[in-house]
Amino acid sequence: MTAMPDAAPEAARSARCCARRIGLYAVRSLHAELDLYPKPGLVSPRDNGAHADMNAATFVRSVFALRHYFSDIAAAGMRGAAFDELRRLGMAAEQRMLHATRGVNTHRGAIFCLGLIVAAAGRAAADGHPCATDTALRAALTTWRADLIIAPVITSAAPSHGRLVAGRHGASGARGEAVAGFPGVFDVALPALRAALARGAEPRAAQIHALFALLACVADTNVLYRGGSDALRWLQREAHDFLAAGSVFADGWLDRVEATHRACCDLHLSPGGSADLLGAAWFVHLLQADAGCYSRSLSDSPTPIVVCRQL
Repeated sequence: MTAMPDAAPEAARSARCCARRIGLYAVRSLHAELDLYPKPGLVSPRDNGAHADMNAATFVRSVFALRHYFSDIAAAGMRGAAFDELRRLGMAAEQRMLHATRGVNTHRGAIFCLGLIVAAAGRAAADGHPCATDTALRAALTTWRADLIIAPVITSAAPSHGRLVAGRHGASGARGEAVAGFPGVFDVALPALRAALARGAEPRAAQIHALFALLACVADTNVLYRGGSDALRWLQREAHDFLAAGSVFADGWLDRVEATHRACCDLHLSPGGSADLLGAAWFVHLLQADAGCYSRSLSDSPTPIVVCRQL
């Protein structure tokens, strides 16, 4: 009698392939966020934004250093890893990032926010939801919610700008986003992105539309740290007015975004938290498009937001 082949090695190979695929889309989303221009105050290949200590090359080195982190944390999510394991992976990734950038923090927020959503994508796949709909991802994120309530957002032991500002201004920051299931990603950026794409916007314009939807309502702790509450209110008004005037579908929209970008540079404002949420939303979009579930996610998501609510 011929012995049946052991299915375990094949299952392990399949899991590794799935984790690598998920990790690949995470890396692509970081590249897409970096390449996007204009982005108010943020680094791109065109200029350094409001930053004197980093440029596009710094970000490229950082992304390269993080390339294995995302597949590793996806694999951990597939195994149903506890939050402590995810945090250890994040701490190691942060050290690789800092080594590659000579101490410059380029992606600490993405290591946390995008890393958690990548882990959730792995968990959803293991739970039989390879399509990674919004509902499946948000359900998977609840795996670590209790730990997030008590755990620090940052990957290292040092206090972050976000934590300092959250205490001073009452902003929820990255931890609040994670505990709430990333409403900035699933209730703001993704609906705005999908609405723009459905209206025929090309990907760059759709991403800028989604970024301004975030800027209009997210209490970005990076902006609060650099400019305080007055700067945050100014940037939210700029974004709200841009959306209300027609966003990327209005004549002259690119000139208007560039003007906001230059103003942020002059004011030394850099909404890095919103950029992290945009990168996470683009990751979800890429993953869903690859899995063939984009149309399902359109019906799965709330009504597209153009002028969005305060989070």
